Order: sequence, then structure tokens, then C-alpha cells
Amino acid sequence: MSVTRTRIGVRVTGVVQGVGFRPFIHRLANELGLDGHVGNDAAGVFIEVEGSGVGVDAFLDRVRDEAPPLARVAEVTVTSRTPAGGQDRDGGFRIVASPPGGPVATLVPPDVAICTDCRRELFDPTDRRHRHPFTTCTNCGPRFTITRSLPYDRPMTTMADFPMCPACEVEYHDPGDRRFHAQPIACPDCGPTLRFEPAGRPADGRGQRCVRGTEPALRAAHRVLAEGGTIAVKGVGGFHLACDATSAAAVARLRARKQRPDRPFAVMVADVEGAHEIADLGDAELAALTSPQRPVVLARRRAATVHLGVGGVGRPDRRGPSVAGEVAPGNPWLGVMLPSSPLHELLLAAGPDAAVSVPPVLVMTSGNIAGEPICYDDDDARLRLAPLVDGFLTHDRPIHVPCDDGVVRVMDGEVVPIRRSRGDAPLPLTLPADAPPTLAVGAELKNTVGVAAGQQAWLSQHIGDLGALETLQAFERATEQLTAFFQIRPSYIAVDPHPGYATHAWARRHHRDRLEAVQHHHAHAAALLAEHALPPDQPVLVAAFDGTGYGEDRTVWGGELLLSDQAASSRVAHLRTVPLPGGDSAVTNPARMALAHLWAAALPWDERLPCVAALTDTERRLLRHQLEQDLACVPTSSAGRLFDAVSALLGVRQAISYEGQAAIELEWLADAFTREGNADDRAPRYRFGSRTDGDLWQLDPGPVLAALVDDLLAGADRRALAAGFHLAVAGAILDVADRVAADGGPRTVGLTGGVFQNAWLTTRTRARLEAAGCRVLTHRRVPPNDGGLAYGQLAAVAARLARRAAPDDDRTAREHQPRKG
Repeated sequence: MSVTRTRIGVRVTGVVQGVGFRPFIHRLANELGLDGHVGNDAAGVFIEVEGSGVGVDAFLDRVRDEAPPLARVAEVTVTSRTPAGGQDRDGGFRIVASPPGGPVATLVPPDVAICTDCRRELFDPTDRRHRHPFTTCTNCGPRFTITRSLPYDRPMTTMADFPMCPACEVEYHDPGDRRFHAQPIACPDCGPTLRFEPAGRPADGRGQRCVRGTEPALRAAHRVLAEGGTIAVKGVGGFHLACDATSAAAVARLRARKQRPDRPFAVMVADVEGAHEIADLGDAELAALTSPQRPVVLARRRAATVHLGVGGVGRPDRRGPSVAGEVAPGNPWLGVMLPSSPLHELLLAAGPDAAVSVPPVLVMTSGNIAGEPICYDDDDARLRLAPLVDGFLTHDRPIHVPCDDGVVRVMDGEVVPIRRSRGDAPLPLTLPADAPPTLAVGAELKNTVGVAAGQQAWLSQHIGDLGALETLQAFERATEQLTAFFQIRPSYIAVDPHPGYATHAWARRHHRDRLEAVQHHHAHAAALLAEHALPPDQPVLVAAFDGTGYGEDRTVWGGELLLSDQAASSRVAHLRTVPLPGGDSAVTNPARMALAHLWAAALPWDERLPCVAALTDTERRLLRHQLEQDLACVPTSSAGRLFDAVSALLGVRQAISYEGQAAIELEWLADAFTREGNADDRAPRYRFGSRTDGDLWQLDPGPVLAALVDDLLAGADRRALAAGFHLAVAGAILDVADRVAADGGPRTVGLTGGVFQNAWLTTRTRARLEAAGCRVLTHRRVPPNDGGLAYGQLAAVAARLARRAAPDDDRTAREHQPRKG
């Protein structure tokens, strides 16, 4: 009796290219005895299957449920087809070539750290890829950074210039092989070649020359590291600068060359055991450290570490490596990461002859000059990095899309992105409202750009601060690449309204007629609400605390409490404004900001205060004149500048060498208070003043500053004072939340902005709000800092346009805002 045959067409969209999806479909169809084919195109994966109805139904059930671990299936669409009666060309089930062109709906896969199987092969002397720095498979390796265009097939990547050898061809076409249709597949016979170049000319004064081949290149690199030198290492998304993290002299030399006196360096260790030896790692830190993204994980430094054996039992006879203090000066935290590529694995492993010892911990910091983007091209690296390094460990596989390391921190047991980049970009984020084709150009600092269409948004990798021409060029290149990948021809350009931002100027120059301005702190709020998938018109009280943002009144905002949905926001409360004397000079010199706050609070400039003593008599006289005459003093409500001022007041930091330094070190001081075993209620109880200005509440830091001055001059423990200040900020947010709720407003409170990278503050603010019955929203998918701003701009524009298109009655209802009192 003949069996009725069923044939269907299946379209799968999402992250389904470069993650082993076609091999998975091939194996599944063959297991179920189905005929047909599968292929990639610009829209995703297309499939046709034919067989018994039972087999076809089972196939559909398993396509989504058993998809490869790196796949993210967005949608499965099924259409009926006329059965071919088993007459498919060549019979059976096959993978077909990708057709060119068509609208893009697929998602570019992110880069994936080396998998367990590839790592095992890397160190297996019997494997043909033993110590091959470019080993990869369907489950790991470069993706986004080597993609030139879609669909994601080898000819569309930078691996197109490396023809496969016969052995790799067999693996590539074998459905039972782990490398079946793995696009970056390579081996020592056909893959990229590693080489070491001394810095400067091909032959330096010591007669060193460029050496090629894995072992000679690694041997040369290890020799430089062992001698205390620095090398530039070409990784997956760009160059790293590496030196021996256990050598104070090596790290100090790198700091001097890079002109980076204080900012912490990240470090890389070979494995989890090595990470345990230098840092305290909880379950959340370990999960992040070993994730496919392999980010830099901020973890508490171990001062002197006993090696942990099986089950966490200490073996005091063996101590872990001592990371030089110069790696993160005065910092109780370390940025730790594991190798993300086979090359990094080999760099941290002894060579076959073990002729040169390998440092157990390496500094692994971005390969750039301060203020410039990461180097990713060999010629550019030779030009820009030569003064910083003693040699280059590089290769001939081009990087098409530069992508720096991601950075995460654990707060309240949850992983919070501080920098969303390699491994996450360009994975999609969901928008609660449909967006027309839109480009968001982000902020001036920690820039990322984003595009959106429908309910999907894609953010670029971390670009950086747009203060240098090179970074602006990187911004333009990222914008071109992102719009090209997803074929976005933007109808709207979302911008920050700050007229001095380079992003704003670029958007006006190129897209003047399509601009949609989104106020800086509203963009922060919209990013947070969209991340939590709230309805676009659901209002939330949002504390948006950061260093600077262009306010609607053309002053510098930064200590804002907004009643916000995704389309619009209104200011409920803010920190009382104080003069920002001299703009950037106050930002880089917290002592000036401290004196401005004291002046605004009518508190004397007592020379016993560290911030007052930090300035000369002449500097104080000129500053007082500037404040009294209102010369170059922009009013600011910035929470970031308040943290800077308190840091200077307590003698923590009077001048900074990197953004946020004073506030970061103030957090360390508060953290030290509780690390000594003190409960929060042992800290001084300070309270902000408040007053109303029409519908606005102003939070006055004057009473807190006055109490801090009194306690400091009385000889109180500075750690307790720092903790008391943090708790006062948390208390001020709770006070506003209580008043908004009493007036019929929401009991959901969001915390966003760069200030909420401060784990000590965020944890305690959350605890107090939740104890009062509030639901608290914090970031989990995009950074709280300006790195998440482009996503907020996209969410705000989508919600705003949806509101404009709504019927008048609906729009009136949605625009109703709770009474603020």
C-alpha cells in the first residue's frame, strides 16, 4: 500500500547562519527519511522536505526544539508544496548553494569563543590540528568579524582567500563531521599563517627578523614576554597589547608607553583554575567567564591566593601567581578573561620545547592609542602601535569588522553588561513597538550605533569616545557596515539633541530632513523599559543618573528622575543645579567641582579640606571670581559630578586620568567599609534636602555636604562617610518614589545611566525600593551607560511614531501622565 507523501517549504529566520543550522537540518531530515534540500539566502534558511506526514510533522516539531545551541530561531514559516513523488534531483536530502541577492532577514552570527572539542584537538599531539592557531568548527570561531556580506557563506567572508585542502574539503562536505559546512574551516595545510614581526623595520638593531610559522612565531613572542616586553597580538576582532601581568616593571613600561597612568588593564589566564587563583569568582562570574562571548569579567582581586583543589579544598603548599599592583592600581577588582581564540590559548601555553617560560597571567588590553579605536588592520597596527610594543604576533586572515572585548560585572547575582561588543554584537534586541527602517547614531562617549526594522534592533560593536578623528572614522565605517548587513535604508535618524556632539553634526550633515531627536536621559529610560519588554505606553519612574546629558532647558542634566514611557518622559525631580566651572576642566579636576558644590551650598572653603588644599591660593581666587561672576559656568544637575565632588571632598581623587575615576574610587571606599564587616546601619545617616519648584522637586545635596564636612573635620572614618553618602543617594531616590506613588504614580522604578554601574549603590538602592514595595528594573542586556543609548533612541522613535499614528482618542489616553504633586 502506497504511503501518502507530504511536501512543505519552511523558512527559518533568526541567528541561523554560521551556527551549524544547515548541517543540523541535513542530519534531522536523513534521520527521518525525508527528501528535499536546505540552503542559506539573505533572508535566512530555506528548506523543502518531503516524506510521510508523520515524518514531516516530527521534522517541524524538532526544528525549533532541537536547534543547535548557538542558533536563535526567530520565526518558522511553513507553506504547502506539491509532492515530487521522490523525484528530487539526485534523490535524498542535500544542502544547496546559496542564491545571491534578496532582502535581508537573517541575523549575522556573532563571534564564538573556542569550543571544548576544538580546544581538546588543539592540545592533542595526535590530531592533525595540533597547535593550529586557527582551528574552528561549526560551534565556534570567528563569524561577525570576518563577514563581508550576506548570506554567511565562505565566499562572503575573509576566508575566501584560503582554498580548502582535500582533507578539509572532505570534512566540510561530510554530514557526520563536526566541521560540516563550517565556513572558517582550516588546517595547517590550507589555513592562515602565523608570524612574528619585531616592532619597527623588518630587521631591528638586534638583528631580529620576521619569522613565519606557528612554533617559530610563538617562540619569538614568548621570548619577548619573558624579557618583560610587550607584544601586539592579532585576535578575533582586533589587536591586543600583551605583557607579563606578574611583572611590575613590564606593566609600568606598558603604562608609560600607552600614557595610561591609572586606568585598569584586563588580564587573561589559561583556564578557570588560573582565574580562581587571582580572583574571587561566584557562580555568575564563572558563567560569564566561560560563556561563548568570553568577556572581561570584573571580579574581586585575591591578594594572596591559596590554590583551590578538587571541591574547593585549599592546598596552602601552592600559591597562585601574584598579579602586579600596577595592573589595576589601588583597585580591589580585576578584569579577568579566558582565551577567546586558539591563538590566545597557545600564547598562554608552553611550546613543544618549553625553551622559554610563559607568564601565567598576561595583561590583555585593547590594541590602541588612548582615545582611539582598536587597531585591526596590520598596516594600521604597524603605524599606530609600533611605539607601544616590541613585536607583533599576527597573521594573514583579514578582520573585516573590528570588535573589542565585551566587559561585564555581576550585580545582585545578575550579569550586567558594561561594554557590549564581541560575542554579543550584532545579536538582535526586541523592540516593543514596530519601527520603520531607522538608524540611531548613539552618544558621544562609549558610542555604539544601531539600526531597526519592525520589532528587531541591532546594535553595533563598541566604537568608543568620538573625540578623535580615527574614532569618528570608525563610527562612519560601523554605520555603513550595519546598514549594509541588514539592508536598512533609514527613513528616520535618531540623534541626541546635543548640538556639540559629533554624532549630531554627522546626522545633520548626511540626513538633515530625517532627524528625530531623543533627549539623552529619555533615551536611557527607553532603553531600560524596552529591554524589559514593557508595553510602549507603560509609565515608570526612572532614575537616570550619569555625568552629562543635554537637557531640555539647554543646561547639563545628569541627576534626573523621570516619569517615562518609551515614547516620552517628563521631569519629576532632579538634583539641585550647581555651576559647572569651566566645563571639561571641572570634569577632569574633581577638586574644582567640590569647591563649586561647597560654594553653591554656602559652605566655607576650609583649607583643612583635601579638595581645598589641592588648589593653590591663586586657583581658588580665580575659581571664586568665576563662580561669583558666573563666567563660563553652565548649570548642571549631574549626579556624576556630585560623586566626583564628594570623592574630592573626602580626599579620594582630586584630578582624574580617565572618565569616572573619582566616582569609581569613591565606590571602593564605601565597599571597604562593608568589607571590614560593618553593616550599612553603622554608616552615618545623611539626607538630601528637598524643595518644590512648580511641579518639580529639587533634591538638595547641601545638607549632605555640610554633614560630610563636619564629620570629616571631626576625624571620622572616610570609609563610613563614603558609605553614608551612597546610602543618602539611595534614600533620595526612595523619597521621590514614595511621593510619586502617593500621587497615584507607578510603583515600578528603573535605575539607568552610568552612575548605576556602581554595584554598591545599585544593590542598596534596589534593596530599599523593594523593601518599600516597588518593582525595580535594572539593565541586563544593554549597558546602563551610553553604550546602550542607541537602543534607547531606537525604542523611543518606534514608540513615538506609533503614538503619532494612533487614533486621536487612543493618543489622548496614552499621553495621560500621572499627577506629580
